[in-house]
Amino acid sequence: MKILSVLRQRLRAVGLLAAAGLFVAGIVFAGGAGVALAHMGTEEFCIGCHAMQATVYQEYRTTVHYANASGVRATCADCHTPKEWGRRIVREIQASSELMHTVLGTIDTPEKFSARRLTLAQIEWDRMKRSDSQECRNCHKAVSMDFAEQGRRASAQHQQGIADGQTCIDCHKGIAHRMPAVPQDTTRPQLDASLAPRPN
Repeated sequence: MKILSVLRQRLRAVGLLAAAGLFVAGIVFAGGAGVALAHMGTEEFCIGCHAMQATVYQEYRTTVHYANASGVRATCADCHTPKEWGRRIVREIQASSELMHTVLGTIDTPEKFSARRLTLAQIEWDRMKRSDSQECRNCHKAVSMDFAEQGRRASAQHQQGIADGQTCIDCHKGIAHRMPAVPQDTTRPQLDASLAPRPN
């Protein structure tokens, strides 16, 4: 009986130590993941890994999202990365396809990037459409719009878009980056399947 009691105490102690070890390991892992995600959300990381330093990043720097009277800047991650942890991880994995194509030489120069620009833009537009332009809505909320302060045309279009159930990206393509040329013989470009991530 005494041996069983000692054995139970030791097993309980081992179980508590294992649980404490797993708890500490979880905190370390979560902290490391948080630091990594924070770094991946910086402009420096984005323009360092993606084929955009000489293309879309330069265009973005000329827009109101980069510099404006209020001093509020929307960074790459604000527009292209969901805030929710799970959706963000999925988006970071999808974005790694761009890094892969840079390494493979598919889009590693401004010329190659421009040749695939429409495909890349369409992938992003489709992603934003599926999320109801959530990244736009993190800052721009229709319920907060003062239509009387908007221009007559913008006010009418916003109200009509809301009534029709449209989302921001339906009308605001090209707001932070130059619009790619769309061939005249098609209304929707054919996507290069090698660049397309799986839908969420």
